[in-house]
Order: sequence, then C-alpha cells, then structure tokens
Amino acid sequence: MSQQALRQVLPQLPFSVDRNVIVSSNTLDDAGVYRLDHRRALVQTVDFFTPIVDDPFSYGQIAAANSLSDIFAMGGRPLTALNIVGFPADLITPRVISSILRGGLAKAAEVGCTVIGGHSIRNPEPIYGLAVTGIVDPRRITTNANARPGDLLVLTKPLGTGIATTGIKRGIASRTLRRKVIALMATIKAAGAELAELRLVRAATDITGYGLIGHLVSLCRASGVAAEIDPAAVPVISDEILDLIELGCVPAGSRENFHGTTVVVHWGKTNERLKVLLTDAQTSGGLLLCVNEANLENVLSVLAKMHTASAAVIGRIVRRRRRGPLICMTP
Repeated sequence: MSQQALRQVLPQLPFSVDRNVIVSSNTLDDAGVYRLDHRRALVQTVDFFTPIVDDPFSYGQIAAANSLSDIFAMGGRPLTALNIVGFPADLITPRVISSILRGGLAKAAEVGCTVIGGHSIRNPEPIYGLAVTGIVDPRRITTNANARPGDLLVLTKPLGTGIATTGIKRGIASRTLRRKVIALMATIKAAGAELAELRLVRAATDITGYGLIGHLVSLCRASGVAAEIDPAAVPVISDEILDLIELGCVPAGSRENFHGTTVVVHWGKTNERLKVLLTDAQTSGGLLLCVNEANLENVLSVLAKMHTASAAVIGRIVRRRRRGPLICMTP
C-alpha cells in the first residue's frame, strides 16, 4: 500500500493504550516495540514479497535480509523468525521451494536468528518472507521519532535496487549489475544494533519500498522536523542505474513514490533522473542514520569496521517551518 493509503487506513484503527507499547504503527516505523521490563523489550516485524530475481536461493536470501534488517534498524538483535510462504503448487516444484527456504535460513543463521517454523498457503504467485522477533534495550532504541535539528543524515547503501531489478526482469541489465545488486540486497544491516548499543545513534530508518524520500518524510513527520538533502551526495549503485532510468526502466512503486512527493518536497533544480533515484522503491536498502555531528567520526569508524556498502553524508535534519516543505534539496 502507498503511504497515502496507509495514512487513511491507520487512523481508523483503535489506538493502543498499553503503556508497554513503546513503538506502534502510529509513526510508520520499521518495527513495533513492546517493553518487557526496564532492560528488555521485544522488537517485532513482518515482511514478504514476490520474487525479484530468478535464482531461488538468492531470492530467499534477499527476502530474509529485508525482514531481518527491520530489527537492526530499531537498534535490536533478532532472536527468532517464522517463515511466510505462498506458492502456486502446480507451477513451483518442492525443490525450488526448498532452495528459497534454504536461502532464508542461511541469512538468519548469519546473524544468530533461529527460524522456528512458519506458515504456507497456496497463492497465484510466489511470496516469501519472515516474521521476526528481536530483543532491544528500551534505553537504546533507534526510532524514526528521535531525529533532532542539526543531525547529519548518513546512508549505508547506495540507491537503485528497484530500477536494477526492473532492468533484470526486462533482460536489459548487465551481468555485472545483476551480480552487484543481488549481493547488495542480500546484505543485512547489523550495524544498526552496534551503533545503538554504543549510543552513537538515536534515530534511524530502513530505506525500503517507499524510497529514500518516502521514508525520510515519515521520519520528519514522526520527529516534528524537516530535512535538507544534497542530491549529488547520494550514492548510486552504478552509472548504469542512471542509464536505465533514461530508458524508462522504473518500477510502478517508484513512480507512485515520486507522485506522492509533490506537496512535501521542494526539488529545486534537481534533474529528473535524480528525482527518480531518490524516490526509487528499494528492496533491502540501507539504513538512514541521524547522527549528532559530534558522533560522526565514531559512526563512520563503526560503519567502516562493519564493511557497509556506503557511509555517505547526504544531508541534515533542520527545524521544521510552519508552512515549508518537509524536505528541501540543496545545491
């Protein structure tokens, strides 16, 4: 569902009055958080999608990495997961399903998460993902509601996965790009937990289906702030992504994201290719970290130690003007 649709649906649901609910769906954050005691809270999330690559093992890895990363985005560490499986039984063989599940198991094992079961249904097209439960210290949660003016925005993965996977489906993406983007999407963002535990970051969000701009809009709304972005500083997977944009290789979700930005973003002189890139629907994208300038050196050191795909400072959080846009592009 689009963010606009969610903002119409969610207010119609009853508001939770449980005082142990620390993070709910009200802020459109990456996961929910429920306090167990003053030192422990559960972090819970669920995510699944249809295949975006041909290789079943890689698909399983990417879907699992995408689900697990929501826990790390909140500063937590995953404990257990449940498989969510849907397949057209007459078209997909048990061997293919097994390969997908093995891909998911491999990613869960990589971060010490135990897959303890799941649920399967017949479905017209394949779907796979995980429902994940993690643990976090309530005093060290990183939410999208804790950004403060002056924070620098640091992005841990380059953009362009939505455009790349569309190019792969159409058979026009290069083999080099195909390998690069699959490896990138299968990478889990464990740095989020490390940074939270070291108290270096207090606000963050996971860049996935709503694109960089969409998730930043949610962060700004939840935190009561605005943001400035330097489009030239935003990393892109490769120059081939920009070429694919020129060829019109843009997924429907990205186009929907772009149309939803008209009233909340001041684009300035940003060219059309960069507008598409900044609103591209990511699969297992990077973390967008809100970093106090005094902590920047230490944060970049942790990201380098953990070999994140990028550690780009792309903008900053600013005070929100009463009638101004939520996000402005800077030269």
